[in-house]
Amino acid sequence: MVTGAHFTPAVATIEELKKIGGSEVVYVGRSTTLEGDRTLSVESKVLPSLGVKFIPIIAGRLQRSLTIFTVFSLLKIPIGFLQALFIVLLERPDVILSFGGYVAVPIVIAGWFFSVPVIIHEQGLVVGLANRISSVFADKIAVSFKNSDFKGDGVILTGNPIRSEILEKRKGVKLKHPEGVGPGKLPVVLIMGGNQGSHVINLAVEQCLEKLLKVAEVVHQTGDSKYKDYERLEELGRLGVLGKRYGVKKWIGENYGDALQEADLVVSRAGINTLTELALLGKPALLVPISNSEQNKNARYFESLGLAKILPQSKLSAEALFENIVVMLKNLDKLKQNAKEAEKIIVPYAAKRLALETMLLAKNPGVHY
Repeated sequence: MVTGAHFTPAVATIEELKKIGGSEVVYVGRSTTLEGDRTLSVESKVLPSLGVKFIPIIAGRLQRSLTIFTVFSLLKIPIGFLQALFIVLLERPDVILSFGGYVAVPIVIAGWFFSVPVIIHEQGLVVGLANRISSVFADKIAVSFKNSDFKGDGVILTGNPIRSEILEKRKGVKLKHPEGVGPGKLPVVLIMGGNQGSHVINLAVEQCLEKLLKVAEVVHQTGDSKYKDYERLEELGRLGVLGKRYGVKKWIGENYGDALQEADLVVSRAGINTLTELALLGKPALLVPISNSEQNKNARYFESLGLAKILPQSKLSAEALFENIVVMLKNLDKLKQNAKEAEKIIVPYAAKRLALETMLLAKNPGVHY
């Protein structure tokens, strides 16, 4: 049983579990992106297409801002624990693998209650509260970096799982380049805001898109939310004079490896999974970390490695975004050379290591409780 809010490393590890064989994978996760937003989560849409049974759970989440939905979310916590007990009892997993987040906490505790072995994976440099709670009930703690906050017995270094399409560094052209435009003509900028997209980044792109398309081709992952960013930007790109230089999608999906491989510069949030992938491929990045979050430490660490430049969200505007992109594009050769050095901190074959550690921890099949 796999659970958690960090989808990218979960998919990478599930891929390896399937390669090992001899096991069935079910995933317990969130059905929507945020409280008060009915947009379906990426995991609920993608996992069934990969042949993985997806089980939604009603888990309370702590939010960074206080809204009416925060109150409802807190009230869901006891419901989530009861539901977790029922899910674990019904599915009878031999091992539980958690990728953190509040959606995973009730499943981890329910697994402990029924004496199911639990392994948790910490992706980041900063251990979140959810994983700190889960660690109390875990048999193993897998970490991504040597300088993790987790220390002591039961802590193992696996690295941060990276999806196979990134590891293979697949090459390919996704954009339909107009005549006279393409690789070697204009640089390609990949803009994304994590699995769910970023509304503030999308707005900044929208306001400077015409200028930006004069200096670069743009591949833009908007995410899918109540703000309807994709719908507006798709129409803008379709109607605009330079629309052929703009590829916009809600979710890049299976072509994500190609998108990263083709990009000369990446504009992104500073989630640790994205940064790990960028480091592996040596892709220079302009990072806009979420304010007052662990992403700021992530961004500073990878900036020190030469991979990235930081644009604080408090200073994000259309003009600031455009100016930073232009400056970085003028210095691409130097930035690419610096970014290649960041690959040294990546632990190879992390997904395979984590999958094997999970299988080693599993109870014997057929155990009943």
